[in-house]
Amino acid sequence: MNRLRFAFFTALIVITLCLTAVFSFLILEPKVYDYMLQHVLTERLPFDTNKNVYGHDDVVLVMIDDKSIEKYRWPWKRDLNNKVLGYFKDYAKPKVLVHDSIFITLDTDNPVSDKKYFETIGQIQNLIEGVMFSTTSYVDEKQGELYDKKFTKKFSIQNIDINTEMPNLYSSILISPDEYFNKVSNIGSITMISGFLDGHWSIYLGDETYRTHEYLINYKGAVFPSLAMKSFLCANNNPKIVIDDKYISFPELDYKIRYIKTPFQTIVPIKFYKRLPDSDYTHKSYSAVDIMDSYDNIRAGKKPIINPEEFKDKIVIYGANVTVGNGLNDNKKSPIAIYHPGADIQATSIDNIFHNDFLKVLPLWVNILISLIAMSCVFFAIKTHNLIKSINYSILVLLILILGASICYYNGIVLALITPIALCLYTIMLTYINRYIIEEKNRRKVTNALGRYMSEDVMKKVIQNIDNLGLGGKKATVTVLFSDIRGFTSLSENLTAQDVSQLLNEYFSQMEPIVSKYNGIINKFIGDAIMAVFGEPIQDENHAENAVKCGYEMLKKVEELNNTWQKEGKYPIKIGIGINTGEVFIGNIGSEKRMEYTVIGDTVNLASRLESYNKIYKTQMLISSETYEKAKNIADVNKFSDVEIRGKIQKIDIYEVKDVFEKK
Repeated sequence: MNRLRFAFFTALIVITLCLTAVFSFLILEPKVYDYMLQHVLTERLPFDTNKNVYGHDDVVLVMIDDKSIEKYRWPWKRDLNNKVLGYFKDYAKPKVLVHDSIFITLDTDNPVSDKKYFETIGQIQNLIEGVMFSTTSYVDEKQGELYDKKFTKKFSIQNIDINTEMPNLYSSILISPDEYFNKVSNIGSITMISGFLDGHWSIYLGDETYRTHEYLINYKGAVFPSLAMKSFLCANNNPKIVIDDKYISFPELDYKIRYIKTPFQTIVPIKFYKRLPDSDYTHKSYSAVDIMDSYDNIRAGKKPIINPEEFKDKIVIYGANVTVGNGLNDNKKSPIAIYHPGADIQATSIDNIFHNDFLKVLPLWVNILISLIAMSCVFFAIKTHNLIKSINYSILVLLILILGASICYYNGIVLALITPIALCLYTIMLTYINRYIIEEKNRRKVTNALGRYMSEDVMKKVIQNIDNLGLGGKKATVTVLFSDIRGFTSLSENLTAQDVSQLLNEYFSQMEPIVSKYNGIINKFIGDAIMAVFGEPIQDENHAENAVKCGYEMLKKVEELNNTWQKEGKYPIKIGIGINTGEVFIGNIGSEKRMEYTVIGDTVNLASRLESYNKIYKTQMLISSETYEKAKNIADVNKFSDVEIRGKIQKIDIYEVKDVFEKK
């Protein structure tokens, strides 16, 4: 049964521990990750007032924004795109021009505009157009199969060695018209899937934050680049790519990118930058209308609003983000903003790869090791220290985790934070529960053990005042009972030590319940004698009567014992009892290190003397006049007048109790 219970609780602990880790990693860790990126990572970037950027200035945005829509109403005509693209084709000389858009329909109302647009994009060799992959299948499978073949033939990466198995998430491509398809020289995926670094399991748990970038996409056995990867390839004359289980490498450039392989994708965490002052973007941006007006001014021989030289050898991302109007709002949720323009997220991914500026994600085993070390520290702190110290040490461990993670994030290193903290809190809770259970078991053991050495009521009083134990006590009126075995010294000389021990244990075992029955406590065993107190710590107004009843019943019980022992061939015994009522000091006496709860005073001494006087008067139970006055309604007595008691100046009356009856 114990083994089964142990196995059950072990399984329960393992299961709840795993659930805690999974819950914290899937639900809480992404939120902490976002917070650390926004408030710790980006704080390291200094603002360059001359360039008006945080960090790099060679990646810029040209946006169809609210200003553009105010002048050129929606829908955005293709001839407007011609002006923007014409500006960069004829005058500005960017390193790469990235069009963050997809083309899937023709303008049947203005085919001339489409034709000019196709001619323009066909003339810009460093222009990269967008394409979107989808996880849903084609409606027309046959058409889709034909499109896949020509798309793969024209745009898949050929100069690549794949030394690993790449996940294949997508089932189709958004199909573009042939007129457009035939003119495009370069494509890059604009597909983004939200989620965390766990293979996007968190997307199914309601997380729709974009944190990662998929630089290379495996689509039905062929590999295609993202906008960021295609930009990098075009800028570096399409170097060879080698992909293995950990890295995307470019041997010719002596450059490699560490990626994370999930069940769905090969992803790289995006290292976000800080938003520019009074801007929705982390990169310097220009309004598309200013580019178009500059294009018109140059053609008219006027000064452009924006000098084309500003874009020389830069990576330019042309996209759209309008707060009003249909189809142009491309805001997405990112770690640094609830509404983050998609083009700026693409620009950040491009910025990362061009400058080899990535987050370094520590491997899983490091996070597991840190969690285990932290859990062990709090466990041993609780097991080996008192409550206050263990709490302080546990808090210290948690603060070290927070500080360590903050330092890591500040330096671009991703370290799990909330998961180790959650596991530490779980360990703290479990250890304190275990500690409480063990202490409760020990307390019961101590209580049971103490009950063998002192009265249960005294023990309860001690436990109730465990935090205020000290020397001292109070005066109280009580009744003290002494009992002693007659001739025990001579008797013990004829018995072995084992027989003596057995006799006393059996005798005391019969006497203790009688004392407890009448609300008394056995204060101590003195050899073969018993000292009992009535009235404290158990409050009892009839303590004198109960003491007399107790003494009388003790005598009757000894008679029963003797009858039994005689049949067993054992020696019979006789006892004497002395009882006195009066004021005593009751409390703790001794030293700070060792104390005893007892009663002292003349009342105690007289009770002891009365017990010894049974030998003189050949009696069994003597009580004082003070006790008799309180118990005369229940006792039949013989009076001994003017008895001289050792230690007493005046003679006193004492009484032999012959019988006890119920109160009249």
